[in-house]
Parts: sequence; structure tokens; C-alpha cells
Amino acid sequence: MQDLPKSATEPDGSVVVRVLSYNIRSMRDDVAALARVIQACRPDVVCIQEAPRFFRWRKAAARLARTSGLVYVSGGATASGPMILSSLRAHVERTEDVLLPRTPGLHQRGFATAVLRIGRARLGVLSCHLSVKDEERYGQGRLLLERLSALDVPYAVVGGDFNDRPDGRTFGLLADALQDGWATKPWGREHTTRLGDPLQRIDAVFATEGVEVLGCGVPMGLPGLAERDLRAATDHLPVLAALRVPAA
Repeated sequence: MQDLPKSATEPDGSVVVRVLSYNIRSMRDDVAALARVIQACRPDVVCIQEAPRFFRWRKAAARLARTSGLVYVSGGATASGPMILSSLRAHVERTEDVLLPRTPGLHQRGFATAVLRIGRARLGVLSCHLSVKDEERYGQGRLLLERLSALDVPYAVVGGDFNDRPDGRTFGLLADALQDGWATKPWGREHTTRLGDPLQRIDAVFATEGVEVLGCGVPMGLPGLAERDLRAATDHLPVLAALRVPAA
């Protein structure tokens, strides 16, 4: 597999940032394997879905951050599942957790958001886990684009479990407004469902215009990343993207 660019600062002040999106199923599986997967990806930013939300959730989030060599930024129970972690490379300018309108009988959903400064670049980040129901999911997609614009930064990235495939209308709504990382610069494996399950791409990384996608996909075959850990960590596969973000 072709190497994915490493984190770097370019002579012109732009930065190469590694962004990982990962549904961790509330850390109900092998947490040590989960931490090893995250570490092997060497991310600067991690958009988590299904972070722990109930008893002692902050302690669980802190444990995951610590064992992965990262720090907690935002989200978790306060965003009803989405969470953001980062490396020490990122300076946190501001964060906001957003709860979305809830449909009776369905799960509460939310966004974890942050504005990070990495070197001379500023990057908005949004982590999400959209509804399993089409109508509610489409409305959440529209709210996602509004919230991304409200971050008021020139460059931003979205990592999430969209519960929709590329031919779905919510995925299409986002792909029309943003760059779909895999479609723009495919790298690694496409499908994000658990190994052995029906092949689907329901997890993705999107980026705003002006961000250069250097590669994006499931990091199968990445040096230091064992397939047994991918199988043991959770029921989704992670999506890893390398992005070049211009200086502010």
C-alpha cells in the first residue's frame, strides 16, 4: 500500500494533518486493541462516534485519550456520543457541543465541534453520528452544514458515521457541499463495515474547499496496524485522512 503522508509543517506555513474518524461502540470491546489502532494511525485529530455516554463517561474518555497518546478536546455524553481527541500538536481555540432536535422514539444525536490551531493553520472540526432514519438523517445533514459554516473558519473537516451510503441522499447532500475524502483521493480500503460483514461505506471524512486531500480510506495494511486489532477493537473500521491545510 502506498504510504500516507505524515504530519508535517510546510515551508509556506501550511500543515499536513492526519484526521481519523472512528466509531468505537462505547468502548464495549477490546480497549487495548482500540488504543493500538489509534496509535498506529498517528493522528493529529480523532473524530470519535459512540463515545461512552453514561456512568463515569469522562473517566473512560480520559483513559482512551491517555492510552492512545492523545488529549480530550470536546464531546462525549455532552454531545450524545460524538467526541474529539487531538495530539499535543493542536492548540484548542474553542469548543462547542450541540444537541440536535430529537424525534420521539429515536436516539438523541449531537455534534462535537472545535476550532484548532496547528502551527499557522486554523481548522474547524466536527464529529457526528447521524440517524438511522432517512428523514431525520437528512435534516441532520442540513444542520451539519449550517453548523460547519457557523464555525467561521476558512477550512474545516467532518468525521463521522453517517448511517448512509454514497448513493444515499444525505451522503449526497454532504458530498455536493464538501470534498468526500475517499472519492477525492482514495487510499487504503474503501468499505468501513466490520471485516466479514456486508461491504458498505457509511463512515467518512469530508473537508471544505481549499483543504487538499492527500489520501483517505481505511488503513488496512498500515505498518504497525494488526488486522486482529481492527477485528477486536469495535464493529466499525476507522477512516484515516491526510489533509494539507493552508496557513491562516
